[in-house]
Amino acid sequence: MNVRYGFNATLTAKPGMGDELVDLLLTGLDEGKPAASEHCLVYLVCRSATDPDVVHVTEGWTSEEDHHRIFAGQAAQAIVSRVQELVAAESPYTDYVPVGGKAF
Repeated sequence: MNVRYGFNATLTAKPGMGDELVDLLLTGLDEGKPAASEHCLVYLVCRSATDPDVVHVTEGWTSEEDHHRIFAGQAAQAIVSRVQELVAAESPYTDYVPVGGKAF
């Protein structure tokens, strides 16, 4: 399968909540959760090297439709709801169409 849709989001947690935000985002890899889907080909959670409350998420999906369908589900919406409680403000979000590179 090829990545045909992806995005990057930069999330700034409320002060001191970076660890909780990272832990929550990593639950997305658990069985039955969105990143465990066969349609999610890239799921990378990173921390800022200088600010522990800044978290970057990069995702790559088989298609935009697959992403939207999976994220409309209850498991994804539960994570999204909790993420919204942990972030300090609206997060920059950039969607993209991959043209090459490498993912696991």
